[in-house]
This record gives sequence, C-alpha cells and structure tokens, in this order.
Amino acid sequence: MVQIWLVELLKGTGKLFLHPVLYYLVFLSGILGVMRVKRERENFHVRAQDAYFELRQLFPQGLIIGLVFSIIIIAAGIAVPFAAVVLIAGFTILLSLTTNIRWMSPAYTVGAAFFAIVLFSQNNWSVPFFTKAFESINDMVYPSIVIVLGLLIVAEGILILKNGYKGTSPKLAKSKRGQVIGVHEVKRLWMVPLFLLVPGTALQLPFDWWPVFHLGATEYSLIFVPFAISFYQQIKGTLPKAAIERYGRQVTTLGVLITLLAVAGYWHPLVSIIVAALALIGRESLALIAYLKDDNRPFYFSKKNNGLMIIGIIPESPAEKMELKVGEIITKINGSAIRDENTFYEALQKNRAHCKLDVLDTNGEIRFVQRALFEGDHHELGILFVLDERKYEKGA
Repeated sequence: MVQIWLVELLKGTGKLFLHPVLYYLVFLSGILGVMRVKRERENFHVRAQDAYFELRQLFPQGLIIGLVFSIIIIAAGIAVPFAAVVLIAGFTILLSLTTNIRWMSPAYTVGAAFFAIVLFSQNNWSVPFFTKAFESINDMVYPSIVIVLGLLIVAEGILILKNGYKGTSPKLAKSKRGQVIGVHEVKRLWMVPLFLLVPGTALQLPFDWWPVFHLGATEYSLIFVPFAISFYQQIKGTLPKAAIERYGRQVTTLGVLITLLAVAGYWHPLVSIIVAALALIGRESLALIAYLKDDNRPFYFSKKNNGLMIIGIIPESPAEKMELKVGEIITKINGSAIRDENTFYEALQKNRAHCKLDVLDTNGEIRFVQRALFEGDHHELGILFVLDERKYEKGA
C-alpha cells in the first residue's frame, strides 16, 4: 500500500509539468514584470523592482500553502472529476484574455468551472479531446469542487496578507482636478498546486469514509494541479501595506466561510450551488468595497508643503539602507529645508560624502537619519517622489 501511494505521488507530481497553466503563469508573470518596469521608467526614469520580481513571487509561498491544503484534501477524501480540472484550466486561460488580472482569482475560475460542470452534466455536453472525461460525469452536483474553491480563496487571502504588500509599484496619475498624485499598484500572480483525487485505477479505498464523495468510482488517482491565484489593487488614499493586509484578512474570512458552508452540500446538493454563487458575489463585493473606500479617501501621496513625500524606494539603495519608509516626508537635508526635487538635489550636492535627513514619519513624529555616501550611490539616494506637473507631463 505504501509503495502504491509513493508511486502515485511521483506520477501525480510529474503530471504537474504536463499542465499548460504552469507554463502560462510563468509567461504571464514575466509579462507583468516587463510592463511594470516600462511604466515605472516612464513615470520616474528608473524602475523600482527588477523585471523578475513578479516571477520570483510566483512559487515559494504558494507551494507551501498548496502542500498543506493537499494533505487536508487527501485526508478528507475530497475527490473531483477530471472534467473539472480541464474546465478550471480553460477558464483560467480564457479569463486572463480580458487583461484584467483579478479575474484569474479562484472565485471566478473555479466558480465558473463548477457551474459549467452542472450545465455539461445536465445537457450531456463534451469538450474535444476530453470526451471520455466528460462522459464520466453524471447528472449530479459536485460539492467537492466548492470545498476546493473555498480552500483556494483561503489560500488567496493568506497570500494577499503575507505577500501582497511586498514590492508594491509606485505610479503617477492625475486627479479629477488635474493634480499629479501618487498611487501604489499591485498586480500579482501566485501558483498554488494541489494534489487532487480524481477517478482512476491506482488507489483503492483505505478507509470506510474515504473518499467522502465517491463520484461513482471506487478507485482514484492523484494529480498535482496548478491553480492560479491573482491579485490586483490600486491604493491612493492610504499606506499600501495597511490597505492590502486588511483586504487579505477579509478574503481569508470569506474563504473560511465558503469552506464551512460547502460541507453542507454533501447532504443537500442545492447548498453547493448557493455557496458557489455566494463565493462569486462575496469576492466581487470585497473588491468593490475596497475600491469605493479608497476612492472616497483624500490623496495620501501628493505634494506637501512641508517637504517631499516618499512614494517609492529602490532596493539596495542608500534610502533602503537608511530604513526610510514609503509615506514618510523628508523635511530637511543637511539642515536645508526641502520644497521640491530641485532643492532636494541641491541640498545633497552640498556634501557628497555625507547626508543627514530630517524625516517626518507616518505617525507624524520627526526622526533623524544619516549616512556616509559613496561613489556609485544613487544621485537621489534611491528615493522616488511625486513629481510636479511639468516634470510629469515631460516624462509621460
């Protein structure tokens, strides 16, 4: 029995590299990185993070979460039809073509696949090249898909909470009154791979309760399936970390609620349809509420009379080493008051070997930071500011 499980785990892991979504997510992450760098250079003439930043975020944390949730799925015996795996992959690619990255969230891809399974089973539809997989689904509702949906929304919330705020991209925009303002934007993709039980010929039922939902089969196989988790948010009214962490907690709460409610679908199949619809509506509502709340706030990143507000910091720059933070305001350099980028640069030139900064932190308290400057250091310490209108127009 142990040998059979080990062989099936290895075979299932190997199937991950046959799944097109894996390579598609790598491609999209690369595209997101290139587009972000291009926009940042247009706004600030320098990029914040390198073009590979989004690609580096794609795997590590999602892989850990996926393995933890895979143990839960296998232990609980949650089995899904192979047709659902095909449809989820199809909707992931299809919704990505809208160019709106947030539509690749599992609430939409897995939710759409669930309702498609219901329609396919009711009307005996099929998909070319996967005819056998769709013929095996019978006229029934699959609550197991909704449970996987709930777990993936939990995973999405955790990733937003723990990783979403890292490397947010500064961006310049114009307010309705024509004022140049700063915005922070996140476009992020993660991959969460899950081991799923599907009808097969390898694993027999080791326990009376396993799997809970039999799908009309007595034997199952394991497939390591990559799921796309996407996140998009634009923040202009508050510090990005606070807004994103709050959003992540809300998404996690929604995922836990969906997972708990989905279990009732094993006894009342109609509940699964209601819960899947609730997941779609709930996820869209959270996005809308976050947008409206931020839109109603005054601009956080805008020109200040008492100094220059930091909208971004280049990694490995003197500013990062001095532990300057996004949202802080530099009021003086080497004793000279700062009004704009010109006075900032002039104050730096007074002493190219050393700089002392008076900084107003996000709590409204003054602190002092200083550092020796070396040959090759960024000429503006690696700090990105909200440009004045003339410079913004020229850069754009």
